[in-house]
Amino acid sequence: MTEEHVILVNENDEQIGTMPKLEAHEKALLHRAFSVFIFNDNNELMLQQRARHKYHSPLLWTNTCCSHQREGESNLEAGKRRLMEEMGFVTHLKESISFIYKAPFDNGLTEHEYDHVLIGHFNDEPTINPDEVEAWKWMSLEAVKVDIELHPEQYTAWFKIIFDKFYEHINISKL
Repeated sequence: MTEEHVILVNENDEQIGTMPKLEAHEKALLHRAFSVFIFNDNNELMLQQRARHKYHSPLLWTNTCCSHQREGESNLEAGKRRLMEEMGFVTHLKESISFIYKAPFDNGLTEHEYDHVLIGHFNDEPTINPDEVEAWKWMSLEAVKVDIELHPEQYTAWFKIIFDKFYEHINISKL
């Protein structure tokens, strides 16, 4: 199995190199990432609970899926690839917003990402990959926002940042 690499970028999202994923997280270097948000006809967001063996943020709730682009892969290609790998389906995605965040974890690793938010639409049940996903559910954005306020420890750092800073934009950006 080949070690996964991430694309190192500057603050303008210009590629400056690649590095093994774990090393980039150990060194807290800025790298490209994406977060997929899938909505259904009821304007509910599909959330996933990260698998219990993930090396950071295990069992925390987050957006539908997220990961890192591979070299030469567009944001949309990467989002569709990972959506299939984690949730077992593919759907049309559109690019929304992007932002930089930095979140240290208790295990000594740090996420420092230039995150591209991708939005799509889907109404069926996913076929989750148990190596990646523990569980999933549909929730309205309003319910998610309230639950994050009540139980912030149950959500990933990047997901809380997106809701804190970009809630209105995501709410109006649905397909």
